[in-house]
Amino acid sequence: MQHDASDRQSGTGRLIFLIGPSGSGKDSLIDAARERLAAAGVKIARRVITRSAEAKGEAAHGVTAEQFETLRAQGAFAMHWRANGLDYGIPQQVDHWLAAGRAVLVNGSRAYLAEARQRYPNLLAVLVEVRPEVLRERLLARGRENAEEVEQRLARNVRLQALADPSVHVLDNSTTLEAAVAALFALLRDEGLLPQV
Repeated sequence: MQHDASDRQSGTGRLIFLIGPSGSGKDSLIDAARERLAAAGVKIARRVITRSAEAKGEAAHGVTAEQFETLRAQGAFAMHWRANGLDYGIPQQVDHWLAAGRAVLVNGSRAYLAEARQRYPNLLAVLVEVRPEVLRERLLARGRENAEEVEQRLARNVRLQALADPSVHVLDNSTTLEAAVAALFALLRDEGLLPQV
């Protein structure tokens, strides 16, 4: 289902498109910031993913590949993509929130950023980065992939880093989660999405 970019620009809301390699801590960052974001009026989209194990650490909705395809065919998603062998969907609800003038945070995909930007030209792209050795350690510790799959993810990360985009804001999550949350809130204040304190 094709979407017309113009139908997304009627509201004054802004999409916050959070991207970064698997294991960079996007889910942890969202969870740690969730209450403060909600208190500030920022909505957080709940992803639909084709593997329930992927939802570990994230308030995602796990579905089968067949269920995902049915939802996609019904136009249930504002955005959808495939990465690392999984399908990801962002519910149409985000368009309603944006049309109502809300800021909406989406756990996105670097490979989908260009298409997301076409659909939401004023989106704020935020890249969560970690040092390679920290990323390898985190991927191995979570135990979702074997060593070879971890190396494939690290190689994909290197390829995507080579496509660096100067319009993407970078958040370093190599140290503490608290530091990353503070940096996220500072960025959102700088962008006018949260009140200055």
